[in-house]
Amino acid sequence: MAENTGLPTFDSINLPYSMETEQAVIGSVLINPECVSVVLSHIKPDYFYMPQHKAIMEAIVILDTLGSRIDALTILDKLSSNGSFDMDTGKNYLFQLAQIVPSAANVENYCKIVKEKYFLRSLITISKETIDSAMDGGAEADKILDAAEQKIYDIRKGKTTGSLQRLSDVISAEVYPNLVKISSENAEEFKGIPMGFSKIDEITSGLNRSDLILIGARPAMGKTSFALNIARNVSLAGKKVIFFSLEMSNEQLAARVLSTEARVESNKLRSGDISSEEWVRLAEATDRLTKCNLYFDDTASITVPEIKSKIKRAKDVDCIIIDYLGLMESAKKKENRVQEVTEITRSLKMLAKDLKIPVVVCAQLSRGPEKNGKSSNRPMLSDLRDSGSIEQDADIVMMLYREGYYKNSAQNADEIDMTQADVDIAKNRHGPTDRVKLHWDAQYTLFSTLEYRDE
Repeated sequence: MAENTGLPTFDSINLPYSMETEQAVIGSVLINPECVSVVLSHIKPDYFYMPQHKAIMEAIVILDTLGSRIDALTILDKLSSNGSFDMDTGKNYLFQLAQIVPSAANVENYCKIVKEKYFLRSLITISKETIDSAMDGGAEADKILDAAEQKIYDIRKGKTTGSLQRLSDVISAEVYPNLVKISSENAEEFKGIPMGFSKIDEITSGLNRSDLILIGARPAMGKTSFALNIARNVSLAGKKVIFFSLEMSNEQLAARVLSTEARVESNKLRSGDISSEEWVRLAEATDRLTKCNLYFDDTASITVPEIKSKIKRAKDVDCIIIDYLGLMESAKKKENRVQEVTEITRSLKMLAKDLKIPVVVCAQLSRGPEKNGKSSNRPMLSDLRDSGSIEQDADIVMMLYREGYYKNSAQNADEIDMTQADVDIAKNRHGPTDRVKLHWDAQYTLFSTLEYRDE
């Protein structure tokens, strides 16, 4: 026998809805079919609580889609054909609805009430699911919280979803004001965020808001170092960056950034064999780095909802970087890893779009070409084909390659420059694709633009 806590159960709670308002919406369409466009721009059939009202609205949607006349008889015919209503009962009810509403002038307000009740019911349902998960005890508290936060966020997103917009309205309300901003004296604040590599920024327009940027590389190419270089450059330029590392600890990341900034070999930071001159450079570098807004998170096997939750709590984040995709977990269990990666990349793209920030994610490519004895180890877009929808979801794909890594097995070993790195911009929604050559300084894990590199 269940314990009586004295608290109301969800089964005993009357979910919020308004019978009269639902009837008024349908009645408005019946007396003035022209207002159907207004109704469908605000609400969906699922927003109705009463099953019969949902069925009627579904019939209206079908008729509108087919371009058919919408009145009591055509709606009744559609309802009768799918068994939702019998002719006599349905006819009487539809005519009754048409008589209830004196005017369709207030149909927009009726729709808003129906929509509001739907969101309240959704919130109650999510609360019940959260309580059930917590009481079950089968999941960690953090995952339950993240799931609840994501569901609530999805409700809010649905609540604010816009309707169709005329081209001229979009231009006047969004495009033209943005052009004014990027042409003003404060243009830099509205343009893409520079990555700190002049040629790459020129081709890609920097890290554009709402973009998903992929850095692909085979193992040992330096993708983590390249991503950290971007994080350092962006944060030193005054932007707030969060670096999510699923492989390295926060201490290891901080040591790498300090080594790069101070130009002190990273192995010396582990051995402690540091000269007095290097101590000075480390102190100066530390002073510069303390002023930048760079944050690390080394949570293992993190999910996109967890990342979203942390970004929202951090507030005013300009850019996030994730290292790397292969170690992330899908919030929804799938049949195989390819489906999981697809879910992750699509969620990352939606994250970038919803929060209006650039999302940079590293992806480790397989050693397939190396093992198969192919003539070139240079990565290509085709290397992503078996990795879910990465290629389709990403706005920019950059492939990092260092020929020097293969020097020992190369026939032209004497001709290979160990300090050269190539960034192949293999996909770019904002402009052309191209190859950019960078200087690679292994001892400082530093990539730099050739014309501006330190001698």
